Amino acid sequence: MNSASPNPALPLDPCTNSLACYIRYAIFDQRITSSLFEREQSENAPNSEQIPGGREAKVRVSCFQENLSKGLSIVGRAVSSRSTLPVLGNILLEAKDDQLRLAATNLEIGVNCWIGARIEDEGAITVPARLLTEFVNSLPPEKIEMELSVRTQTLHLRCGKFDVNVKGIDAQEFPVIPTVDNGDGPEETAEALEGRTIALETAGLTKMIDQVVFAAATDESRPTLTGVEVTFAKERLSLAATDGYRLSVRSIEVDEAFTDALSVVVPARHLSELGRIIGDAEDEKPVQVTVTQARNQILFRVWGKGGETRGTFHQVDLVSQLIADRFPDYRAIIPKSHSTRTVVGTDAFLQAVRVAQLFARDNANIVRLKIEPNGDGGVGNLHLTANSAEMGNSKNELDAMVEGDDLEIDFDVRYLIAVLSQIDEEQVVLETTQSNRPGTIRPLGLGDEEFLHVVMPMHPPR
Repeated sequence: MNSASPNPALPLDPCTNSLACYIRYAIFDQRITSSLFEREQSENAPNSEQIPGGREAKVRVSCFQENLSKGLSIVGRAVSSRSTLPVLGNILLEAKDDQLRLAATNLEIGVNCWIGARIEDEGAITVPARLLTEFVNSLPPEKIEMELSVRTQTLHLRCGKFDVNVKGIDAQEFPVIPTVDNGDGPEETAEALEGRTIALETAGLTKMIDQVVFAAATDESRPTLTGVEVTFAKERLSLAATDGYRLSVRSIEVDEAFTDALSVVVPARHLSELGRIIGDAEDEKPVQVTVTQARNQILFRVWGKGGETRGTFHQVDLVSQLIADRFPDYRAIIPKSHSTRTVVGTDAFLQAVRVAQLFARDNANIVRLKIEPNGDGGVGNLHLTANSAEMGNSKNELDAMVEGDDLEIDFDVRYLIAVLSQIDEEQVVLETTQSNRPGTIRPLGLGDEEFLHVVMPMHPPR
């Protein structure tokens, strides 16, 4: 395959003679890309096919199998599986500054991951993501030696008794993935966006994401609802997601105070990827967040454990396109009052709805909750019933603390399982008003401003 010719350095007008140039400007904000783009042309210019003495130019790198496998698993989910551009099905490998950078993008999300490696010569190539990942994962936990042939664009990998050659595509055809320079990262980059970078404590951030993203819509016909509203206001970070049938809101205090609120809508699946990466991050270093001045991208920097530990990474930069549409005003649908308040054990409630699901799935996933106060110090019962015309029925009774009126209300059993699975506290509070009005669920001890889930009731089929 012929490699694309280098683009002119720092063009002021969009390129018209290079597909690679078009991709760069189509995927990422021009204000970020332009300085990176100029640097890329000088740093990543094609290597000479021959070096003095007539020998072929080659790049040699070695790293541990566990580290390469970890890096590939991080960037692999950003690989495009349906693009008409072959290079988007590849992973970029760049050897530079005693680190190996792995990168992938599908033009909506881009991920850079740096892992420890021994670099003898600097260079880059892109190779098929699936082939490389499956091969590396099949290797023993030993050192992998890699050698890139510049002339043939072939990556030679050797580990133990395994020896393969993988055909690649010139790295210059790979889109530039923006990053943010704060003085301690491996990349120089454009200005700090929005005037500053926001630092978030790593501990608990993964759980916060998990407690929200499941409520986002998966129907692409409503793009705004496939995202999560991320809001920085005063001294709080809030995440909110809704698919029109349920709403999940999570909020925490942050160290920085924001005089002007900042809200953006991030694709839920991209936040899920961030949460997965944070699970392997260094807890003592905060996650750094930057929003572009145009508010069309958000960048997250995550620090890994690195060091001598195998199966770790040094740093990950994840950049995501933002959803341009305005997020709906979800606060208007949060109930302001309730007529019945039920407190029940989280594990017992979750177990009961999972049993009910076995029968509810044949009846529109409907589970009926019958709430009964006994009038004796708030002690009452919560009954769960699910029916299937062909399979039978399920009836479960739970002890609960009930205040207020009797009530029967139907919910989608899947929605109850989803939210209860994300609550670690021992007890949950269910607040309801009428059988045709939404109910709210939250962990006991947390206020509405910290974690709140709203779920719409179901109506049995006639």
